[in-house]
Amino acid sequence: MKQNQHDWYLVKPRKVPCLDPDFRPAVLANQRFRDEVKESGKSAPLVIVVEADNGMISSYKTAVFSREDKHFDSNFNYVERLVKFLLWQRGGWRVVIGGPAEIGGYIKGIYAAKGKRAFDAGLMAEVYARPFTVEVTTADKVPPDRQNAKPLGRHLDGCRIGFDLGASDRKVAAVKDGQAVFSEEVVWDPKGHSDPQYHYDEIMAALKKAAGQLPRVDAIGGSAAGIYVNNSVRIASLFRGVPKDLFEKKIRGLFHDIKKAWNNIPFDVINDGEVTALAGSMSLTVNSILGIAMGSSLAAGYVDKEGNVIGWLDELAFAPVDYNPQSPTDEWSGDYGCGVMYFSQVAVNRLAVKAGIMLDDKRTLAERLKDVQEMVNDGDERALKVFETIGVYFGYTIAHYADFYDLENMLVLGRVTSGKGGDIIIKTAEEVIKTEFPAVARKVRLVVPDEASRRVGQAIAAASLPRVK
Repeated sequence: MKQNQHDWYLVKPRKVPCLDPDFRPAVLANQRFRDEVKESGKSAPLVIVVEADNGMISSYKTAVFSREDKHFDSNFNYVERLVKFLLWQRGGWRVVIGGPAEIGGYIKGIYAAKGKRAFDAGLMAEVYARPFTVEVTTADKVPPDRQNAKPLGRHLDGCRIGFDLGASDRKVAAVKDGQAVFSEEVVWDPKGHSDPQYHYDEIMAALKKAAGQLPRVDAIGGSAAGIYVNNSVRIASLFRGVPKDLFEKKIRGLFHDIKKAWNNIPFDVINDGEVTALAGSMSLTVNSILGIAMGSSLAAGYVDKEGNVIGWLDELAFAPVDYNPQSPTDEWSGDYGCGVMYFSQVAVNRLAVKAGIMLDDKRTLAERLKDVQEMVNDGDERALKVFETIGVYFGYTIAHYADFYDLENMLVLGRVTSGKGGDIIIKTAEEVIKTEFPAVARKVRLVVPDEASRRVGQAIAAASLPRVK
């Protein structure tokens, strides 16, 4: 593995993924960096602040090498990866770097219009509908935290419809007083359609089907892959096939139009990761829960210790988990080592090739995933290595997430975790945590619900989003 002079803190894990010997876990790199800074005796405080909607401000405090230390230049990579993670975990249109001016200047440069992280800056500007900015100050002059945690869902009264829009299928359920009386799953191809009318018609057809199973409809709640603010579509891979001009005219306000078609009854749609976490919290009666769904991409959502949603993005598909600069890059952001390449159908396909499995590239990623899962059922050693590798990734990444979330429960979902392959992922991840991170193993519980309860639970959670006055 090629390394430059600033990558000396990358750490080879004790449990090496059998199909990826160059994996360098973010959690180990961060730990080594912090230990070396402490031992140097020449540290400087550094605070990273991100500001999102409604003045919500959150900070992350750490320490870096002072200017007098020979490793000062290593600060740039360390802080850059932290800023990247925090932006996609918490979201923000504004970043404040409180610390050595050279570090703040570096971050400001790479998030400029032509910088290496221009993609991230552009998406954050689009999400929050305001210019993305990076400010530089000292650690003692950063703005104070201001949180905006609020209750989410848990309204089970009346007749409700819950829906979930995924990349390969859409689900809908009719819910009466907290009980699912009907559910349906339909295969669809949202990314392959450029006509907004297709999306409107598909969603309306699902809602009408569920409404036919209820005496009336009091409220509609839904989840979908992407970022949604006040029912407006900000960023969503589901609609990547729609031209930009049509997106602005027809997709941005799609759910407002659907709400009008239902006589403006209470209607809420949010990110599918948040609903995943809410469903887990409701079904398990626990909080401090991070829900992870490994499907066509990586979705995540978090419920805090009070049972509230903090208002963070939790778009961990873009959050780095592997610090090896030569690690896989995702096609959308062009950045390396991000979660989507390790915990999704894309990861299974990528690793299957490494394992020497010849997959039919004319089949969809979901179909190829199923092919590999069937090979696991048949005992194919190559396929077993695919899921064992993902399990190693996951073990180190759970510990990484635990550095950024107050975490007691990890809910694991998604097609990638189905069947024997999923069992291998969980078993391997638990082994990594127990041996490498015993403190995390004692605190964090991994939960994998059965498929039936997951689907019904997700539908009920989505349906519970709106409050009926």
